[in-house]
Amino acid sequence: MPADVWPQPILDLLATGEDRPVFEDGPVVTTASEMAGLIRRIAAGLRSSGAGPGVGVTLDLPVTAAAFAATMAAFAVGARVSGWRADLSPAQLSGSLIVDSAQLASLAEHPDNGLPLVAAGRAEDPARITWTSGSTGTPKGVVQTYAAMSAAWVPYPDRWPPAIAELATRMQRYLVFGSLASQVMLEYGVLALAAGGTLVVAPRPVFPDALVEHQATASVITVGKLHQLIRDQRANPVDLRHLGALMVSGSPLAPGRLAEALDVLGPVIFHGYGQTETSMIAMVTPAEMLTNPATLATVGRPAVDVSIRDGEVYVRTPTQASSYWQDPDESAEVFVDGWVRTRDLGELDADGYLRLLGRARDVIIVNAQLVHAGPVERALAADATVGEAYVVGCPDEMTGEAVHAFVVPVAGRTPDPDMLRKLVAAQVNDLAVPRTVTVVDRVPLAPSGKPDKSRLAQLRDDP
Repeated sequence: MPADVWPQPILDLLATGEDRPVFEDGPVVTTASEMAGLIRRIAAGLRSSGAGPGVGVTLDLPVTAAAFAATMAAFAVGARVSGWRADLSPAQLSGSLIVDSAQLASLAEHPDNGLPLVAAGRAEDPARITWTSGSTGTPKGVVQTYAAMSAAWVPYPDRWPPAIAELATRMQRYLVFGSLASQVMLEYGVLALAAGGTLVVAPRPVFPDALVEHQATASVITVGKLHQLIRDQRANPVDLRHLGALMVSGSPLAPGRLAEALDVLGPVIFHGYGQTETSMIAMVTPAEMLTNPATLATVGRPAVDVSIRDGEVYVRTPTQASSYWQDPDESAEVFVDGWVRTRDLGELDADGYLRLLGRARDVIIVNAQLVHAGPVERALAADATVGEAYVVGCPDEMTGEAVHAFVVPVAGRTPDPDMLRKLVAAQVNDLAVPRTVTVVDRVPLAPSGKPDKSRLAQLRDDP
């Protein structure tokens, strides 16, 4: 293995960072040298507990400096690292060493020999299993090897794609919350450290309060929470002058909604596209969107190899996952000849920007014909009275499934369901016309922050 096997770049950065603050949790600030020592002690404790190459370590920890150290230490000893989920079966945990807060405190008491820590991961061993939300069934464990994680550009400034290089200048105080097992949270956290920034804990990640309280310059935000932040800023604006970047994840934004976000929040929106299986695929910057409004309808220029096959986006990158844990059938379906099927529909425009057109599997089967949710949602969202639009499929005795729409109105406006149905018929087709159009004040969100379509379906108006 090369000297820079993951997480060696982070171990080296911390070992030479001295008194630079790298983690802030309320009044407690952890310096680079303190973090490096904590990682060494926890790594020693993990080794004494039997952890090492090929051994599973499952972390059941809140977001703290010690939890970050434990994550890096587990990688450093070459373990197979994952985050705890209550819905994981014993087979999925597969005999892992489970580390909770009490055990972590014990691990951190091991003596520090002060010697440089050398990453022990083996190239083809699984380094990380990231569990998907399970919104479409049983959670899938996305497996990324040490070779893949070692190929990542995130900790190396000279390898950053242009959009990331611009984002990195705004990562002085990156807000961390939820779980460090989240690929997005950890990936941007590593970026912040490589850019010279500090990870700042938000115990209550309510926006805009957390942004103001912690004077955050950057944060991840889901589409649903972004819509709510915009509404709150319009109704009761707070001072967000310190904010430099909001990285939008979860689902694509309609061009009008992106333009509104830039107008209300300023040039801070970075609209990214990626998957657990691939990490970041593309990103469009505020400067690009403000300079060229056509890019509002895209997710930016891909930073990885992209191939469009029968309308579906395939991705290839050295950092991609290799399989799903203990699921050979699904692995064979998604990981094809060195490429990852994203299950997203898309196209590349003449300037190389990627435009997403919907989910290949976000479909409603009406009279045995597929209706993709994306085009219907975009047609509804194009109406001036609609702030957000989502559609779901529900069982129907006549057609198998029927389309049901849910819209959040623009403040002071009242959507007309009949006009919205006509709009869908004109822009999509008659098959896609919603059976019902339900006006809701806010869209229920899943724990991931994404719209919870199963709960939406329960709110529909009777036909």
